[in-house]
Amino acid sequence: MQIDSGGVEIHFEVTGEGRPVVLLHGFPDSGRLWRHQAPALAEAGFQVIVPDLRGYGTSGQPADVEAYSFLFLAGDVLAILDHLGIEKAHVVGHDWGSALAWTIGSLVSDRVDHLVAISVGHPLAFRAVGIEQLEKSWYMLLFQFPGVAERWLSDDGWANLRAWSHHPDADAVIADLEANGSLTPALNWYRANIAPEALVGPPPDLPLVQATTMGIWSTGDFALTEQQMRGSADFVSGPWRYERIEGPGHWMPIEVPDEINRLLLDFLPAD
Repeated sequence: MQIDSGGVEIHFEVTGEGRPVVLLHGFPDSGRLWRHQAPALAEAGFQVIVPDLRGYGTSGQPADVEAYSFLFLAGDVLAILDHLGIEKAHVVGHDWGSALAWTIGSLVSDRVDHLVAISVGHPLAFRAVGIEQLEKSWYMLLFQFPGVAERWLSDDGWANLRAWSHHPDADAVIADLEANGSLTPALNWYRANIAPEALVGPPPDLPLVQATTMGIWSTGDFALTEQQMRGSADFVSGPWRYERIEGPGHWMPIEVPDEINRLLLDFLPAD
């Protein structure tokens, strides 16, 4: 399915019937990230909504960096829900999709049922960790430089993307980036939302997340500390649950799909 969201075409897939749940991917993925979760959730009685977020897959790619700010990204998700006649949905995110889920849960709490953040904690918890997290986030500074970041990631058969990300689906992800010209739009998420001064300047004023929320972090994550997920509890006024998975890296929906499915089905009410 496809809708127009403020002049940007957003592609999404819907499977199953029942209580709605939206699955939000991150960098450098598309909705394919959730290929193990969508069938399991649909079989369990959920209506599963999986978008290719703007810039990715077959969705639109605005030229302006500012078009990738969280307010526009959240608007895309709300436009999908409005199109489907859904007032409130479970929202599940990974990587940038988690950051987007936190934003939606904070700014439009009336549209969020339960919230699940995989890998990436609340934006204010991320900032609060300090130097340890900043050291792991060195690539965010590199990604601010148009052209430089694109070359660094794609030169020599995408050698740096493969080595840095440890992505288990690197070949398929790279094929998508090449086929759809998605690399610069994907990097624009960083450029629109994590300018270097934003990491050290005054924190944004975000309302507490009211939804019942679960954070999931894995011990093998190369980019994110445990503290930024544990500390997210301070920014949730609703019930909070934390799950620590031993072993896998950053790409849990792919690396340990059965465990992610188990946690989602245990946490998200289907009726």
